[in-house]
Amino acid sequence: MPGIDFNTLRHEITMEQVLRLLRFDCTRRRGSQWHGHCPLHESEPRHRTAFSVNVALDCYYCHKCKSRGDQFTLWAEATRTPIRQATINLCQQCRRNVPWLPR
Repeated sequence: MPGIDFNTLRHEITMEQVLRLLRFDCTRRRGSQWHGHCPLHESEPRHRTAFSVNVALDCYYCHKCKSRGDQFTLWAEATRTPIRQATINLCQQCRRNVPWLPR
């Protein structure tokens, strides 16, 4: 089974695209640092900024559920799918070809 070239894909699918697909509601922005309700768990009103994402670095962290990672990890966790299959599904959602690594 061939692998996925994540380095190539990181330039094609951004964190912002994944956040749009997840309908992320940003409650506070400061440059490339965004905060809001975590798309991975039900946030209480007092935790409206528990989810922190840096769209320039394509990384996120939730201070409540402790989830962290890049746009592919976020999509995998949000869809409750293993990372490989989640990335393939994400490519389909974004109308991108999967950049397969040659064997």
